[in-house]
Amino acid sequence: MKQVQICCIGCGNMGRSLIGGILANGYPRQLIRGADPAPAQREAIRTLFGIEILADNLPAIEHAEIVILAVKPQLMAATVKNMAPSLVKHRPLIISIAAGIRLSAIAAWLQQELPIIRAMPNTPALIQAGATALYANTQVTADHKEAAETIMRSVGTAVWVADESLLDTVTALSGSGPAYFFLVMEILEKAAIEMGLQPDQARLLTLETALGAAKMALASDLDTGSLRRQVTSPGGTTERALAVLMQGNIDVLLQQALKAAQQRSVELADEFGKI
Repeated sequence: MKQVQICCIGCGNMGRSLIGGILANGYPRQLIRGADPAPAQREAIRTLFGIEILADNLPAIEHAEIVILAVKPQLMAATVKNMAPSLVKHRPLIISIAAGIRLSAIAAWLQQELPIIRAMPNTPALIQAGATALYANTQVTADHKEAAETIMRSVGTAVWVADESLLDTVTALSGSGPAYFFLVMEILEKAAIEMGLQPDQARLLTLETALGAAKMALASDLDTGSLRRQVTSPGGTTERALAVLMQGNIDVLLQQALKAAQQRSVELADEFGKI
């Protein structure tokens, strides 16, 4: 990735995470600038990272070749419209991490086609363990893609999707996904405590089991179904537990959950993306 001026508009949790990830990869701090209207956020960023951070977006994006939009979806329209003249003049790469804001909406607010990439990270990006999907418009170059991927990989892993509508599926899977796993872990913890384990024991064993299973899956060439069968002995405890889950239609419930989240993502995009 070429070393160019980067500006992050919005320095809340995700913006802060991206700044930290970029710097942790050795990017020069003098080439990173932020903007946030909240004095407490600005002070926190200065203290944590020692970068320049301003209250006003317009001077912040001056000379920037990459502008990261990390504001809340409901603030995107006003934010983009305010910066539009400067963005159109200088034509930086725009990376939007605002959930549900389509490229067509950003282009309409700009009133011009600029290179824009949508990125859908998830909350584990806050600890550099995120999973991000990206989609680019036709103005984006190979260098732009390399830069965006490098930035998002600074907080985890990143993949490209072939169609923007797939970001709604990504939102349902990895965007909302941490909550699904938290729910499963919460249920397992409570059950283990009711069955006699101490709370700290139940928590540790639950979390380490989840982490270990994920690490095994990442390290293996086998698909998850094969891994499940591999650890399920005929007539054993695991087989009996899985039979109970399947009798409760856990597969159908999870499919329904993902479809519900996907549909809500579409609805929110329609709501926040009004021109």
